[in-house]
Amino acid sequence: MKRVAQVIRVRPEKLDEYRELHRNVPQPVLDTLRRCHIANYSIHLLGDRLFSYFEYHGDDLAADLARMAADEHTREWWERTDPCQQPVEEAAPGDWWTPMEQVFLME
Repeated sequence: MKRVAQVIRVRPEKLDEYRELHRNVPQPVLDTLRRCHIANYSIHLLGDRLFSYFEYHGDDLAADLARMAADEHTREWWERTDPCQQPVEEAAPGDWWTPMEQVFLME
């Protein structure tokens, strides 16, 4: 299992919309996440930063993320959520959600 933590900024004027969207994530989007071996997925908010965490239980994260990006329902979902977000200053070119370094783990 691989732990994945990421960060992105939420546009302050879109915060209420972003919260509302996530009160009812479409079932096909959730099903795609599960088919792509993603579990224990959560998004947290602090100020204008969103922190996401999920556990990946597959063998090829890049392939599963590509499969997710090819899913029609997921693309439609991203069309609704992406306008609420903007990359953080630390983002590498091309990053949307920026990976975070794990510096501590207690199991």
